[in-house]
Amino acid sequence: MVNLPKHYCKQHSNQEREYVPRDKQSVHRYNTVTRNRDDNKRQQYNFYRTRQWVYLRQQVLDEQHYLCQYCRADGRVTQCKTVDHVVPMEVAPDDKSSVDNLAVICSRCHNIKTRWEQSYYGTGKDNQRKHVSPVRSVAMINKMMNK
Repeated sequence: MVNLPKHYCKQHSNQEREYVPRDKQSVHRYNTVTRNRDDNKRQQYNFYRTRQWVYLRQQVLDEQHYLCQYCRADGRVTQCKTVDHVVPMEVAPDDKSSVDNLAVICSRCHNIKTRWEQSYYGTGKDNQRKHVSPVRSVAMINKMMNK
């Protein structure tokens, strides 16, 4: 039986002892400095740990048949299990529990959309929030993020 975690092969297994504490330190730093950098971010992160979110997420996955809505807007079919806020919680905190503000999204589209949100809304770490109208249409966001 293999003892997990094994991050290195037998030849470099001696480096495992150095890696594990560094990795734990890195995760701790990310959680305290980036993920939970202020009360607002902490509340957003904690929302994803609630029963309400688990229920909403499953409802959206079922209604949208586990298909990326952004790919669908382009005529592609991509199965996935991630549910995303159409308008980010940073921009519309009152809509965080609205099924109308949730869409299934694949990892490719999620990465593109995140970059678009940072540019359009000014969301994310070290960005300056912009005062722009929220875009609530998946099809419109898809066009804007794929320009």
